[in-house]
Amino acid sequence: MKGDAAAPLVKRDGVDMSYWWQLPVKPLDESARGQARQRQDTLTKPPGSLGRLEEIAIALAAMQGCVMPRIERTAITVFAGDHGIVAEGVVAFPQAVTQQMLANFVAGGAAISVLARELGARLEVVDVGTLAASPIAGVVDARAGAGTANFAHTPAMCEAQLANCLEQGWLAVQRALADGCDLFIGGEMGIGNSTAAAAVGCALLGLSGAQLAGPGTGLDAAGVSHKATVIDRALVLHLSAHGDALEALRCVGGFEIAALAGAYIACAQAGMPALVDGFITTSAALAACRMNPGVRDWLLFAHASAEPGHARLLAGLQARPLLQLDMRLGEGSGAAAALPLLRLACALHAGMATFAEAGVQAA
Repeated sequence: MKGDAAAPLVKRDGVDMSYWWQLPVKPLDESARGQARQRQDTLTKPPGSLGRLEEIAIALAAMQGCVMPRIERTAITVFAGDHGIVAEGVVAFPQAVTQQMLANFVAGGAAISVLARELGARLEVVDVGTLAASPIAGVVDARAGAGTANFAHTPAMCEAQLANCLEQGWLAVQRALADGCDLFIGGEMGIGNSTAAAAVGCALLGLSGAQLAGPGTGLDAAGVSHKATVIDRALVLHLSAHGDALEALRCVGGFEIAALAGAYIACAQAGMPALVDGFITTSAALAACRMNPGVRDWLLFAHASAEPGHARLLAGLQARPLLQLDMRLGEGSGAAAALPLLRLACALHAGMATFAEAGVQAA
């Protein structure tokens, strides 16, 4: 499968898209939010007794612009890329696993494949820059390069590669919208990407490597310490990345992280809620919100990853995740696990009787 990667986004429908990520996001519907909140207050329960489930329903009402929101078709897009930083000895798995997992995704054997199947979700896998010698059957081929450069010595990617990856996120969202999807889940695959995600987070939050580096695929304490040192050296090298989301993605990011950032921005511009997964995707969400602050209104956060740095990324976004399952797999798996909560929140909101309808005396 070939992605629409040949031509950069310059104009679409007559609109200059050179800096499309800066275009305004869709406003939330505050009237629908207020009506949804009023409905919650009339349902046969003590006010607030369904906790976060009430909050989800009200938030989705504002996003969808209707008092009775629904999640009917979910798009799960897994972006994949390889990382030159692997050469610094920051991972426990061989780099070949990235390509092997792409084949596993489309064959249906990966965790996200099983979850998508059980949830009836649309699953798409996009190669934005692995070391694969040739396209993999069933995978959208949109490679910006054969893996990023080693950002311990040089920027991870050039400006053209960054623009391409951001665009691939935009294109993935357009495909999801065309397929009638009303919720987006972004996943990722790329050996070494927890190092890139930590470096992006450090650059944007002003943190040290030790504050965000974690075991990733299974490093021991010495490995985590080395990983943090590599990140700190890179942050000294790439001073332009400090506080600048585009530069952070270009200098120390990953192709799949940039694509995720583009996808989150595209979701907010189109008015489609996005359910953010774990550590890697949250670093992309942080970059997206720095590039276009309005994006934050369109993000829901699925779970608290067992990767220790995730809590700091969530704090940087003032985000409260829905689940605490000690997951740290990635792929979008934690977000997929949280999807039933969103559906249940909508079902309760729409299906419960009001005090008047049930003939129950209100407080």
